[in-house]
Amino acid sequence: MQEIKTREEVSTLVHAFYRKIRTDDILGPIFNNRIPNDKWPDHLVKLTDFWETNLFGVARFKGNPTQKHVELDRDMNHAIGTLHFDRWLALWRKTVDELFVGERAAKAKATAERIGSVQLRVIERYRVEE
Repeated sequence: MQEIKTREEVSTLVHAFYRKIRTDDILGPIFNNRIPNDKWPDHLVKLTDFWETNLFGVARFKGNPTQKHVELDRDMNHAIGTLHFDRWLALWRKTVDELFVGERAAKAKATAERIGSVQLRVIERYRVEE
């Protein structure tokens, strides 16, 4: 096992994680219905940008994941909840732990916990405002 030191290693993590997501009983149908097969390569590049930005502090990622999650929840009749975010986080932790060790691996897990918590709170807040 090694530390996360490069964008290529971030990409390895992202690809391994989303392979798990796409076949997961809970999350797979959500992601696979939202992202067409031909769009996955571009989506994985964007997600690699996102995690590289978070782990290395480079300003590569451009986008608004919060808005995307709010739209997804609205499109799914407000069905996104703790179950989904807990499963996402469990799969992320498992993938990180299978592939990497060290400070950035710990940061990847802590950042995912924070992101999941924030995204869920925002989704719930938008439901009240609608």
